[in-house]
Amino acid sequence: MRAVIQRVSEASCKVDDKITGQIDAGFMILLGIEDADTDEDLQWLAQKIVGLRVFSDENGLMNKALADISGNILLISQFTLFAQTKKGNRPSFIRAARPDKAIPLYEKMIATLENLTGKKVATGIFGADMKVSLINDGPVTITIDTKVKE
Repeated sequence: MRAVIQRVSEASCKVDDKITGQIDAGFMILLGIEDADTDEDLQWLAQKIVGLRVFSDENGLMNKALADISGNILLISQFTLFAQTKKGNRPSFIRAARPDKAIPLYEKMIATLENLTGKKVATGIFGADMKVSLINDGPVTITIDTKVKE
């Protein structure tokens, strides 16, 4: 799994001009799922997300986690995070999981994050043409790949 996590002051997702998910301060997360992903990857990533201390404390240092600021999550499925661009100019998405594998893992990630945070996770619609808007706070953007734990 790959995640692009952006600290935001607000974010929203629209499909067909209807808001499907909207948050105030928290994380807007683009989540890519590949065929090799497992429940172990999902659990590790979910724990890492909720534990990230990237919100400012009273001294302006990044010491607070999502729960410390009562932050929210907007989770967007994003198969293009697994684009391969080595050959030519047209990306290949062969590593991205097909919907029959990706949808259950995406839905499980939503449930896991809700369980860990005790809050509803806002979402887009899997596979839809989404319009995502956000105000990146900082900007702070973190990328995490469960296969390259760095």
